Amino acid sequence: MGMSGGSGRGGMVSEINVTPFVDVTLVLLIIFMVTAPMMVQGVDVELPRQDTPALETDSEDQLILSIDADGRTYINEREMTWEELPTKLAAIHTANPDQAVFVKADGSLPYERVIQLMGIAKQSGIGKVGLVTQPGGPE
Repeated sequence: MGMSGGSGRGGMVSEINVTPFVDVTLVLLIIFMVTAPMMVQGVDVELPRQDTPALETDSEDQLILSIDADGRTYINEREMTWEELPTKLAAIHTANPDQAVFVKADGSLPYERVIQLMGIAKQSGIGKVGLVTQPGGPE
């Protein structure tokens, strides 16, 4: 007689109210959207991938900006002073707006010098500045 009863009483208790979870999720999403751009700072550099083939330095359209251990700078094989670089790079950019520049720096140099060199390239209007890395890890 009284065995089938009780279904009307416990029916509503088992349902979970989802609205607070949706509210919390939306708030977290908004916080993430606001803070994410702040996390990405500094110079945007297109780093060469590890599995790309070796760069062909004898190619005509290849522009390599080098800095040796003594701080001397070169455009391809030609030595340039720090003062000459912006003018020369700006002229190259004017002649070929799509020109990419690869920065090759001696490993013993302070990071600041490499960033300065990349900054000069960026200020000259060159959009693509990449770093040339040695394949394999440190010895």
